Amino acid sequence: MLRRPRRNRKNFAIRSLVQETTLLKSDLVAPFFVIEGKQKKEHLPQLTGCFQFSIDLLLEEAKKLHAQGLQAIALFPVIDKAKKNDLGSYALENDNLIIRAIQEIKAAVPTLCIISDIALDPYTSHGHDGVINESQDVANDKTVEILAQMSILHAKAGVDMVAPSDMMDGRIQKIRESLDSENFQDVSILSYAAKYTSSLYAPYRDTLSSHVTFGSKKSYQMNPANQREALLEAFLDEQEGADILMVKPALFYLDVIAKIRMATNLPICAFHVSGEYAMVMAAEEKGLLISKDVFYEALLSIKRAGADFIISYATPIILPIL
Repeated sequence: MLRRPRRNRKNFAIRSLVQETTLLKSDLVAPFFVIEGKQKKEHLPQLTGCFQFSIDLLLEEAKKLHAQGLQAIALFPVIDKAKKNDLGSYALENDNLIIRAIQEIKAAVPTLCIISDIALDPYTSHGHDGVINESQDVANDKTVEILAQMSILHAKAGVDMVAPSDMMDGRIQKIRESLDSENFQDVSILSYAAKYTSSLYAPYRDTLSSHVTFGSKKSYQMNPANQREALLEAFLDEQEGADILMVKPALFYLDVIAKIRMATNLPICAFHVSGEYAMVMAAEEKGLLISKDVFYEALLSIKRAGADFIISYATPIILPIL
């Protein structure tokens, strides 16, 4: 027998030498939910091990993870219902929750990359990602104008990267032009290029109280059945000036990550979403598996498919073992 592949698996040293894919601390981004107040840390029952933090305690947690090797965080605001309306107006207030969070974190930890979500669903009373028109659908171009204004506000606050997650047509070009016109050429755009209409977002929407009050998001988020459409969206966003492309969710769409990887030279981010995290934690609570082992394998598979980095709620669990 001339070929014995097991020779390359016979001990740890050789397995390490021939390992094709690696998962590094620098591959991970930790998402954070931000709430108003001081000294607040509220457990999320739908996301075991995850919390909502007031800015002061979020800052402490971010410093701790940064010291462990984490290079980037993504911020998601939990907005009080009293501040929500049909237009999501609070998103454009100069001293809103997310603006203050960006300012304070960047001032305290300037070496930590901050990624901010650019979308209206946390701010709207109806839970949709934009302004509603007469047909009870999201008005694309009016929404894009607001997203561009949001991006400028976040850039002024000191954000490193804006991440439009709305799936409106033409928003990348508008945001890029708006940022450049305000001399924010160095602020990157991480585009949610292929964001699917997924049932796996439920724990996230519970946390933000951003479930839609009518209709669905199917007219702007992508059909889970489609792959070629994802390639088109990625191509358009690249042409419009995106610096990084995202696929969301991750594990159910590894084929999409792989296909986009073959089609572009841009970096690819994958979002390992709340439902993907919650399922594993629920299984661990029943004694069926060990979460850190499953998460390591899951995140490694996302890297193997072609992602350059991953936003994951499992980051604090995985970071210490890398």
